[in-house]
Amino acid sequence: MPDWTYHPLRGIAAALLGPRRSRLAALRALATVGSLPGGGGLIARGFGHRHPPAHLAGTVAGVAVRNRLGAVVPPGVARDAVRALPPVGAGFVEVAPVGLADVPAVREAAEGRRVPVVVHAVGPDAAAVVAALAGHVDAVRTEADPAALHVTSPLVAPAVDALADRAAAVLATPAVLVAAGPGWFARVTEAATPTEPPPSVRDLGLDPRRWPAWWWGLLVGLGMAGAGLGAAAITLGPVLLWYDREFLGTGLDGLHAVNHHLVHFLQHDRITMAGTMVAIGVLYAGLSVGGLRQGWGWAREAFLVSGWIGFPSLLYFLGHGFVEPLHTAVAVVLFPMFLVAVHRRTDRPRWTVLAEGPESVRRRALVGQLLMVCTGIGLFIGGVVVSAVGLTDVFVASDLEFLGTDADALRAANPRLLSFVAHDRAGFGGALMAAAAAITLLSAWGWRRGEAWVWWTLALAAAAGFLPAVVVHGTIHYTDLLHLAPVFVGIALTATALVLSRPYLCARPVKVRDPARLP
Repeated sequence: MPDWTYHPLRGIAAALLGPRRSRLAALRALATVGSLPGGGGLIARGFGHRHPPAHLAGTVAGVAVRNRLGAVVPPGVARDAVRALPPVGAGFVEVAPVGLADVPAVREAAEGRRVPVVVHAVGPDAAAVVAALAGHVDAVRTEADPAALHVTSPLVAPAVDALADRAAAVLATPAVLVAAGPGWFARVTEAATPTEPPPSVRDLGLDPRRWPAWWWGLLVGLGMAGAGLGAAAITLGPVLLWYDREFLGTGLDGLHAVNHHLVHFLQHDRITMAGTMVAIGVLYAGLSVGGLRQGWGWAREAFLVSGWIGFPSLLYFLGHGFVEPLHTAVAVVLFPMFLVAVHRRTDRPRWTVLAEGPESVRRRALVGQLLMVCTGIGLFIGGVVVSAVGLTDVFVASDLEFLGTDADALRAANPRLLSFVAHDRAGFGGALMAAAAAITLLSAWGWRRGEAWVWWTLALAAAAGFLPAVVVHGTIHYTDLLHLAPVFVGIALTATALVLSRPYLCARPVKVRDPARLP
């Protein structure tokens, strides 16, 4: 489990299972998933972990490792540790101390390993342990390794300093992992990664073929936000454009004649959609300037996932037969930019790692992170529901109560009316899923001390998405409490998350080290 579930839920789990059993249960859960086909990759991707930098590779006890950052565990938990720790960033696992009675457990632990397993044999039977484990593990040593540092502090800086010596290896003790959480490996790896300053607008040049991914991503975000503002202006102005009137065969007067609440209902759908589009634009701009520009690989993946959810929602027209020209034009212009943004990878790390602050501040921020991830997941579920309703029944019960009619009456008044409303509904559902995916992944992967852009991106996106929805419902007097409950819950969760995390995300402490130029 990631730190944002491990720390906030650890107290509850300890109260239910006891401290030791709860820790073993967490380790077993990771080990179970990690032992499944593709499970290790799923954990690594889900936690936002990436390959360690090349300079962290080396040797441990004569065995080549991709990352000199590992863990030392006792034989009793070796099986679960060997399966659980590599996906969260451990480059090797040392099992110690090992006596002759521990040999069967170590053999079982080493089966199917994904990283080297090193054993430290102790006691009078050490020679027998070496013979018994030959061919079953990668190395067995009987003496202490002077190049291996067993860190006893959960702080990142001591481990980073030790890894600066390319002959040294760093091992986290169980006490460190219990105190710091499974994200400790990733935090140390990121802090030990050489970086360079991020580029500025002055570095772009005039040739679009040389523009970096972050600039194309920013253009997509600005375009999406501009399209949302344009949609809001149309909704607050003429409401219907020429192609809307042609499809419906009528104008505003005709809609008023069908139902005097119908125009307000359309405005409420479209304003909510416009706010969501602006929120997507804010999220994409933040991921581009704050994430892609700094070389965060997870930012590209968050952008990629969200875009591949949002852009194909244009195909919802196949379900209702109404193709909106402006919506299509926006997608045609922005989609190629999106493809360029996600195609051009940023290989050079350009982030700045800040020194750790008070642990209590980080713990509160992790609670906020958990709430923000839950908010994103809830919004995604809401988007799925809205899309399904838009493509099937079109209306929910509270909609028909507000309109004071039923779907059959509206269909009888204008055979194309339900398809027109369904287009707005389904499109909003697709946009909501795209925004929710970006919120979820940004919250799950982007929580780092001093990354103020994450806080501001989420805050501005929340304002753009939630406030128009609340205002328009109040303005047209569509105030069904059950209908608005998800919005108010989302606002409460987001506000709480942002309050808890602001001191952490917006901190400005001294840097661990100055950025080093990559060769």
